[in-house]
Amino acid sequence: MRVHVLTLFPEMFGSPLAAGVLRRARERGVLEISLHQLRDYAGGRHLQVDDTPYGGGQGMVMKPEPVVAAIEHITATDSPRRILLSPQGAVLSHARARALACERSLLLICARYEGLDERVKAHVDEELSIGDYVLSGGELPALVVLDAVARLLPGVLGNEASPADDSFATGLLEHPQYTRPEDFRGTRVPEILLSGDHPTIARWRREQSLRLTLERRPDLLTTAPLDATDRAFLRKLGWRDKEDS
Repeated sequence: MRVHVLTLFPEMFGSPLAAGVLRRARERGVLEISLHQLRDYAGGRHLQVDDTPYGGGQGMVMKPEPVVAAIEHITATDSPRRILLSPQGAVLSHARARALACERSLLLICARYEGLDERVKAHVDEELSIGDYVLSGGELPALVVLDAVARLLPGVLGNEASPADDSFATGLLEHPQYTRPEDFRGTRVPEILLSGDHPTIARWRREQSLRLTLERRPDLLTTAPLDATDRAFLRKLGWRDKEDS
C-alpha cells in the first residue's frame, strides 16, 4: 500500500514512522509512505497557505489553491483515495480501517488553523474524524489512521490472527488477557485459563467480552452479531434484548 500525507508539519511523522508497527510495515515493503510539504505548492514570496475568513471571525482559514494544487500533483501520478482529516467527518471505526486497508493507495490531508476553505472538499473522496474533540491539526489523526490501517495489512503483525480478536473486530470489546506469573501480588490468573480445555476457555472469553461490552460500551450490543447463547448470558446480567420488547 502507498500512503501520501499532505501536511505543514512533516517532521511530526518522523518518530512514529520509525517505531513499532509502522516501521515494521515499511521495512517489510508492505507500506510506502510519502510526506508532502504543503508550502511546496504555495505561491507568492511568503508561501502563504492561509488567510482571514470571509464574513469575519476568529483565526485563519487554509487557502484552496495550494491544497488543490497538491492534490492534483499527487493524483497525476497515482490514484489514491483522498481523505480529509476533519472533525466534521465520519468517526473512524474498525470496519472503516479494514476497508481502507484494501485500498492500493491513500492520500491523507491534514488541515490546520480554523480548517480548510470549503471548496477544497469537492476534491476529496471522504472526511474522517477520530473522535468528538478538537486537535490542533490533522497530523495526529493521520497517524491514528496510518496505525489502524497498517496493522491490518498482510505480513505486518507477527501473528496474522491477532487482528481478528481485537476490540471492535468482533463488534465487542476484547476479553481480559493474562500472562506469567500465575500469581501476581496475590491475584491469580483465572483457573479456567490454565485448564487446557480450549472450548471452555473460548466460551469463558466470549462471556467476558460480552460482560465488558455491557458494562462499558452497551451501545455496541445493538449491532454486534449475537447468537442465542450470547443473548441468554447477557439477559442473566440484566441486559434488555430489543427482541424482548
